[in-house]
Amino acid sequence: MWKWIQRQASPKVFYQTCTKLTPWFLLPFIVLGAIGLYWALVVSPADYQQGDGYRIIYIHVPSAIMSMTVYGVMAIAGGIGLIWQIKMAEVVAKVSAPIGAAFTIIALATGAIWGKPMWGTWWVWDARLTSELILLFLYLAYMSLNNAFDNPRTAAKASSILAIVGLVNLPIIHYSVKWWNTLHQGYTVGTGGLKDPDMGIALGIMFLVFVLLYAALVTIKAKTEVLTREQNSRWVKDLVTGERS
Repeated sequence: MWKWIQRQASPKVFYQTCTKLTPWFLLPFIVLGAIGLYWALVVSPADYQQGDGYRIIYIHVPSAIMSMTVYGVMAIAGGIGLIWQIKMAEVVAKVSAPIGAAFTIIALATGAIWGKPMWGTWWVWDARLTSELILLFLYLAYMSLNNAFDNPRTAAKASSILAIVGLVNLPIIHYSVKWWNTLHQGYTVGTGGLKDPDMGIALGIMFLVFVLLYAALVTIKAKTEVLTREQNSRWVKDLVTGERS
C-alpha cells in the first residue's frame, strides 16, 4: 500500500492516473445524472405537505453533504501533505477548495429557495445555516491564503493548517439540529423523513451523481495543476511536444 502511495506521489504517474480515471467518473456521472433527475422529477411522488416544492431536496441535500465531505477530503489531503511532504496531496487539497465552495454556495442557495415558502423568509441566523455559511468563509479563506504566496509549498502549508483547524466546524454543522433548538428541520435521511421508497432511491442516486461530479472535477483540475507546477520538467515538455506532433 505504501509503495503504491509513493508511486502515485510522482507527478507524472499522478497525471497519468488522473487521465485514466476522468472518463470513469465523467461517463457514469452523465448517465446516472439523467436517471437521477428522471427519478427525482417524474418517478418520485409529490410530498403530502409540500407538494412538488420538496423536490429541491434532491439538489440541496447532496450539495450540503458534499460541502462537508469535500472540506474533510481537503483537510485530510492537506494534512498528508504537511506530514509526509507529498506534493500531489497538496494538489488534491488545492483543487478541491473551489469545488467544495461551489457545493456550499449551492447548498445555501437551494436552502434559501426552499426555506422561503416553508419559513416565510429567505434567511434566518439558524445554527445550521450559520455554520454552513462559516464553512463557505473557510473555503474562501483557504483559497485566498493559498494564493497569497508565490511558493506553492509555502502556500500549501499555510492553507493546510487553516483547513485542519476549520475541521471543528464540521461536527457543528452536522449536530447543530440536535444541539440547539433550530428552525432548520432535523435529519431527513435514515429517520423516516422520506415517506416513499422512490424518494429515497432518487436521493441516493443524486448523491452518487454529486460524488462522481466531484471526482471528475478533481481529476480534471488536478491534471491542470500538475502541469502548471511541473511545467519545467522533462516529462511535461515531452508531453507537450508529443501533443503538438
